[in-house]
Order: sequence, then C-alpha cells, then structure tokens
Amino acid sequence: MLYIGPWLIDNPTVLAPMAGVTDRPFRQLCHQLGAGLTVSEMVTADKSLWGSNKSRQRLAHAGDIAPRSVQIAGSDPSMMAEAARANQALGAQIIDINMGCPAKKVCKKAAGSALLRDEALVREILTAVVDAVDIPVTLKIRTGWSLSERNGTTIAKIAETSGIQALTVHGRTKECAFKGKVEYDTIAAIVDSIDIPVIANGDIDSPQKAAYVLQYTGADAVMIGRAAQGNPWLFGQINAYLKTGTIIATPTSREVCSVLTSHIQALHEFYGSFMGVRITRKHLGWYLKGLKADTINTESFRRTFNRLELAEEQLDSIQTFFEHLPQTEEQAA
Repeated sequence: MLYIGPWLIDNPTVLAPMAGVTDRPFRQLCHQLGAGLTVSEMVTADKSLWGSNKSRQRLAHAGDIAPRSVQIAGSDPSMMAEAARANQALGAQIIDINMGCPAKKVCKKAAGSALLRDEALVREILTAVVDAVDIPVTLKIRTGWSLSERNGTTIAKIAETSGIQALTVHGRTKECAFKGKVEYDTIAAIVDSIDIPVIANGDIDSPQKAAYVLQYTGADAVMIGRAAQGNPWLFGQINAYLKTGTIIATPTSREVCSVLTSHIQALHEFYGSFMGVRITRKHLGWYLKGLKADTINTESFRRTFNRLELAEEQLDSIQTFFEHLPQTEEQAA
C-alpha cells in the first residue's frame, strides 16, 4: 500500500511523465485501465514560457483524476518554488521534481539528471519547493551522473531529509540514457537507505517483470513509461498478476479498436482538429506495433493513415481497418 502524503495510491502502478505522450487524454485512459497514479508531462519552471499553446495544455489540470501529479523541471530554486506554487494554484495536488530526464535539451540547461552532479543545489531546490507548497512533493532521479559517479543513494537521503514524500528511481545513469541494463541492485540499495516510499522505473514491460522488480528491489510501486505507449492495458495486467498471479489475456482486435477510437476522440477534443489529427498519428503507430505483423500489413495502413487530414477520416479509417482484421487477432503483451 503506497501513500504519498494523504493520498492512497491503491494500485502499485504509476504512469511515467513523458513529454509529448502523457497528456490529459492518455493519463485518463491509463487511469481508467488500472494505473494507480499518473504524472503529467514535464512543465518548465520558467513561467515566462508558459504562454505557448503547448504549455497551456500541460498546465490545464482541471478534469484530471485525483491525485493530480504535475512534474516541473528547472535548476533555479526560487523559480522552481514559484512554479510549484503556481501549479498548486492551478489544481495540482502533488508536485513532482524532474531530476531524471537525460535529454540534451534539458541537461544543457543544468536541469533534469544534470542536477545530480551538484548535491548542494539538489538540496537547495528540494527544500525551496517543499517549503513553497502545502501539498506533497515527490522527486524522480537516476542512479547518478555516470557509471563512475553513481550517487543515487546520497541523493535519496538528501531527498528524505528535505521533505520529499516519495522517490522514483530510474535504474540507469544520466550517461546511459535508455541504453544498457537497469541497475535494480542500485534501486534496492536506495530502498534500504531511506524510509520514504520508492517507485522503481526502467524496462518494466510485463506483469512478470513488474513482480520481479518489486520483489528484488523492495520498492513500493513500479513506474511504467515507454511500455505503456500503445499498450495502456499493461497497468491492469500488472495489477491482476500482483494480486492473483494470473495473466489477463491480451485484448482482442475488437477491444483494441474500441479503446483506440475513444482515445483518438479524446485527442481530437483536447487538441482541436488540426493538432489532434497530427498527435493521433504517433499514438496510432504505437498501437499498431502491438498487433501481429505477420498477418496484417500495418506499415501500409500507417502510411495511408498519416496522409489523412480530417478527424472523421481518421476514425472511419480505423473502423475499416479493424473490421478487416481476424477477430482472433490479439495485441501482443
């Protein structure tokens, strides 16, 4: 059982914050299918950049399912504190601090996982944000800057003493990005070193893997990122396996079509017809990767779909595509 401040997270599965992916429609869908907590796309702490359409959409917390967790990123303590206060005023119920993103455009501003090299600044940022709001503050980190500078345990202890109420650890260093083996040993060491809840992250792509990681590391929950793209059913499958030891059957093509259609309609409504059509294209690609490619030509359909310019055309195209699939076709786990 995982508590973050006053919030009970009743399923030990968390949707990772992913820029360009975990918008409100996808968060709502993943919660509906079993995610115990969903975290928003990263929002810059620089309020001068909040005027763009992209930022306004990321800052729209109304309509999200409680608890609303919003991730902020930056390197200036006072700016991070102000961003936290502003997001609380906009409806955030948990503030998550990004010190885990390895992307160059984030790290070159000394934010994300680049902060792990400066432990004094880490403490200053965490203290400033915790003191700025009266809602729980969580933190996401990596195991360190590089394989030779692996200070995740030290950062975890700083987080705990600074008032952070839960810690997510991606089991790779900043230098590793998303390559190489995940350091579940390091996550286990971090769990042993602190008393606040720890959420394990990294290459968790099946119910069996989730169960293994929880048992091996002693973490309180798992965070799912890329494995959920096009496969939001993974949360419910993990929850069922952890509770009963049974594997839920992968959804049939009819079930995939139903969820995909609802998802696309929500994207069109949230973004409007122009951007909704374009954002739908990448989500469709992820869903198609889960279908058995040996029996259908998904690539040909995807190319045709990506040339469509109207929301109605996209929905009609999907219905036609799935109507011609064998009804025994299932999504890969």
